[in-house]
Amino acid sequence: MKLAEILKQYRDEWVLIEYTKLDEALNVIEGRVLAHSPRKEDLYALLPKFKGKNFAIEYTGKLSNDLAVMF
Repeated sequence: MKLAEILKQYRDEWVLIEYTKLDEALNVIEGRVLAHSPRKEDLYALLPKFKGKNFAIEYTGKLSNDLAVMF
């Protein structure tokens, strides 16, 4: 599934994606949704289940301008 479709289908949620295609800057272009939730903590709790997979966590809503995200 393309990222644009994921963003549309899972609006304002955190999405755990097993990516199949990245761009040069390592942004997800395509992948398979493994899980989704309005709470990112729900996805973090699932991470051991997906050990060994190539995955990314994306938020599909709008982040406020005063928020910084670090990985």
